[in-house]
Amino acid sequence: MHCFVYASQRKPDTYLWLGRRDDFECIPESLALMLGDLRFVLEVELTGQRKMPHEDAAQVLKHIEEQGWHLQLPPNDALAVANHPAYKSAPRDPHSDH
Repeated sequence: MHCFVYASQRKPDTYLWLGRRDDFECIPESLALMLGDLRFVLEVELTGQRKMPHEDAAQVLKHIEEQGWHLQLPPNDALAVANHPAYKSAPRDPHSDH
């Protein structure tokens, strides 16, 4: 799968993987607010067998296929739950302008 990786300008060592370039509509609003501005850093062909230093490639692909995105956090970050599909359906802030 062709993937596009963006670095969060607000959260160091935090990356958003997408299946389509600049397809930010697929990420939950709460996640977009947490990440802040994103900077494009990498375009890569990802397979389930590819070795990655901090992520399981098969898991990254699964998340992108199921929800359109994958959140890569620094090792041992407590927000790893954000990759869970239930996070996608989290209620949006009714006070948000978006």
